[in-house]
Amino acid sequence: MKAFYRMIFIVCFFIGMMTQAQNNYPQNYFRNPLNISINLAANFGAVRSNHFHMGLDIRTNSQENLSVAAAADGYISRIKVERYGFGNAVYVTHPNGYTTVYAHLNKYFDKLDEFVKNQQYKDEKWEQDISFSPKQFPVTKGRLIALSGNTGGSAGPHLHFEIRDTKTEECINPLLFGFNIPDGIAPIISGLYWYDRRFSTYEPAANGVAVKKAGNVYTSNIVQVNSPQISFAIKAVDKANQGFNLGIYDAELLMDGKLVYSFKIDKVHYDNTRYINGCVDYTKFVKDKMSIQHLSTLAGMKLENYSSGSDGIVNLQDNEIHNIEIILKDVNGNTSRLTTKVQLSNLSEKVLSNNKTVVPNESKTIKTENAEINLSKNAVYDAVNFNMYEKPDTETVSNSIVLNSPYIPIHDNYTLKIKSNRKLTNEEKEKTVIELNYGSDKNIIKAKWYGDWAEGQFNRLGTARLLLDNSLPSVSSNWKDGAIVIVGSLRLKGTTKIGDIEFFRAELDGKWLRFARVKDDFVYIFDEKCPKGSGSHTLKVTTINTAGNTNIQTFTFSR
Repeated sequence: MKAFYRMIFIVCFFIGMMTQAQNNYPQNYFRNPLNISINLAANFGAVRSNHFHMGLDIRTNSQENLSVAAAADGYISRIKVERYGFGNAVYVTHPNGYTTVYAHLNKYFDKLDEFVKNQQYKDEKWEQDISFSPKQFPVTKGRLIALSGNTGGSAGPHLHFEIRDTKTEECINPLLFGFNIPDGIAPIISGLYWYDRRFSTYEPAANGVAVKKAGNVYTSNIVQVNSPQISFAIKAVDKANQGFNLGIYDAELLMDGKLVYSFKIDKVHYDNTRYINGCVDYTKFVKDKMSIQHLSTLAGMKLENYSSGSDGIVNLQDNEIHNIEIILKDVNGNTSRLTTKVQLSNLSEKVLSNNKTVVPNESKTIKTENAEINLSKNAVYDAVNFNMYEKPDTETVSNSIVLNSPYIPIHDNYTLKIKSNRKLTNEEKEKTVIELNYGSDKNIIKAKWYGDWAEGQFNRLGTARLLLDNSLPSVSSNWKDGAIVIVGSLRLKGTTKIGDIEFFRAELDGKWLRFARVKDDFVYIFDEKCPKGSGSHTLKVTTINTAGNTNIQTFTFSR
C-alpha cells in the first residue's frame, strides 16, 4: 500500500511540475491555425541542419491551399516573400504580447494579396519584407488569412507555425500553450554514447553502447570506460501519436541519484538557433545522418535557457560501479528512462595531443603559404586540432585550400583569404568567385580583392578554391518560341555553370512582370497583366550570375 501511495505522489508531482511550467503561458488562448486536427510532422526544438526547428510543422494531408486561420485576435504586422526560408509568410501580432507566424503559404487572403502584388510591381521586385500598422489589416480569431502551400524551403506541403514573444522575438515552444494534440507515447531511445572528456568530443569519436527496451524502461550492459572524465549523449526521438520523428523536449542525467545535467527546449531566439551544432554530435549528424544529443555542455555552446545543473562531465574518481539514469520527457509528461551502470577500468594514457590549435572563446589566425583563415572567439564549440593545407589544382586560379574537415562545425562567419597562383588582370578578378566545397553541397560567393589576395566569408569548413567564371547564366522556357500558350503559367528554368543566378528581371513588352522564384525556376501565373486574347508578346529576361556575368534573352509567345 505504501508503494501505491508513493507512486501516486510521484505521478502528481510530475503533473504538477508540468502544469506549473505551462501556466507561464496563456492556455487555450490560441486556436489551431487549420480547420483540421493538428498532426505534427515536426515539433519545436527538433534537430535540423545548423538550427533548431523553431515551431510546429503541421501536416496538411499532402494537400495545398487549405484555409489558414488567425490563431487569435490581432493584426497582420508583417509579411515576407522569399525564395528559401519561409517562402510566403504572415506574422500576426496579438494584444497579449505574442506574435504568431504562418509560413510556406501559397497565397494571402485577397485584400492582402492585392496589396503585396501592388507593392511588388511598385518596387519591381518579387522578394518582399513589409511591415504594417495595427489599423491596416486587423484580424479576428479564426479569420482566413492565407492558403497553405509548399513555398520557400519546404520539402512538402505543410504549415509551419510559430509563437514568438513580440518584444524579444524569441520563439517559444507552441506546445506550452495548451493545444489539444493527443499524445500517449513516451520518447523512444535507440542508443547511448560516451566521450572521453580529457580530449575534444570531436576526437576520439563517440563510443556507442547498445540499449535494450522493456516498456518505457531501457537498460544497457555496464559501461566500462578508460577515462576518469566522461560525458554521455543519447540517440532518441519522440514519436507522439503521428509516427513522425519529433525532437526531445526534456532530458535529465543523474549519477547515483544526483542530477548531473539537464536540458529543456522551451524557447530559442533565431540569433541563437545555430547553437544546435554544440548540442549534438555534429560529426554523426553530418556524416551519418544520426541525431545524437549531448547530455553535457561544450565550452563554446552558449545557448541560454537550455541547460541547467553542472556541465554534465562525469568525474570517476574510483573504480566503483556507479548508477546512471537518463530521463526523457515530452511536453505532455510521457516519460522514458534508461538505467545503466558505469565503471572506470583499465585507465588509458593521454595518447592524443592536448595541444589544440583552436579552442573555444579564443580567436585564432592560421596561415599557409597562399591562404589565411581568421576565426573569431566564438568559432568553435569544442577544441579542434585544426589541419589546414594546400593542394595543387589545375582547374582553378589558386591552390585548393583544405580547411580541416566539413564534419567539424563553425558557429559564426570566418574570413578566408586566398592568393591567386598567377597574376590576374582586373577584368579576370571581376569574374572570380570563391568556391567552398563541404561535401554535401557547395557555397560560391563573389571574391573581394586586396592586391593578389581574394577574400570572402563562410560559416562551414571544407575545401576552398578560386574559380575564374566567364560563363553566362541562362533560362529555358516551357513553351516553344512563338507558340500560343494555353497553360496557366510561364515557367523558366534557370541554369548556371558556376554559382547561382543572383539577379533576374523579366519585362513583358517593355514592362516589369512578376515572376516568383521557385527553387531554380521562375514562374509567372497569368493574370490581368497578360490576359487571354491579348495577342503576341515579347518577354525580355535579364540574368546575372555570382561572378557578375550578364545574359539577356528574348522569348515570344501568344495568348
